[in-house]
Amino acid sequence: MATDDLLTMLAGEWRGDEQIATTPWGAGGPAVGHVVARLDLGGRVLLQDYREEREGKPSLQAHAVLAAGAADGEYALYWFDSYGFVPERPAPGHRDGDRLVFLRSSPRGQTRHTYLLQDASSYRLTLDCSFDGGVQWERLMSGDYRRVG
Repeated sequence: MATDDLLTMLAGEWRGDEQIATTPWGAGGPAVGHVVARLDLGGRVLLQDYREEREGKPSLQAHAVLAAGAADGEYALYWFDSYGFVPERPAPGHRDGDRLVFLRSSPRGQTRHTYLLQDASSYRLTLDCSFDGGVQWERLMSGDYRRVG
């Protein structure tokens, strides 16, 4: 199997300024995100380790697994975080130009993850939530990440 170019571009070490909305899980405000991501399984899977800092102190931590599917442009996301959210099933995803879009669903609602590759050294990640089956969406987080090193 060939490597996936979007996953390859997301591999590496990243740092980003984030803006977090207030949610039932925590207060909003500015944060700094750190991502270390590496390819595995012949470049078909990206393993991400994420940590968020607020006012210089650790906050949210997460592990994400982004996998390229068998069909071109098909993806899956598995998301585990320090809030205790464990995926019941993978979030389906698709390629939309230079974007990867995933939709996670759980009893708590839906979260749409959108990775927009801006160039080889930067990307934007937005998370939008819906608590009414996708009728209305609210911005949960936006972050602009730059490659470190």
